[in-house]
Amino acid sequence: MHSQLYSIPIQCNIKNMATTRTSRVYTISLPPELAQKAEALAKRDSRTMSELFREAFRSYYAQQARKTLEEIGEYAAARNPSYTEADVPRLIQEVRSEKPTRRRNRNSQ
Repeated sequence: MHSQLYSIPIQCNIKNMATTRTSRVYTISLPPELAQKAEALAKRDSRTMSELFREAFRSYYAQQARKTLEEIGEYAAARNPSYTEADVPRLIQEVRSEKPTRRRNRNSQ
């Protein structure tokens, strides 16, 4: 038996291929144990390492946004402990009545 090698030409249309990257590339380092966990998780979920880290960043970012909103809510509650949602119309009216009214330009009427 003779082993034959076949050459199959592959055509590549470079004109239609993107020549610039649309994402940024980062190099990160992980301790061996964490790297093994990340690789196992990516393999388990059939994801690339890039997909895994993108999702991890999205989760972290959302968690930080929630934390910031909670802190703002706590600050507001500490400053205005007795206000309720029912007080909002009255408070708006009070603030509006304290501001001087703006004169309308006669030409704009």
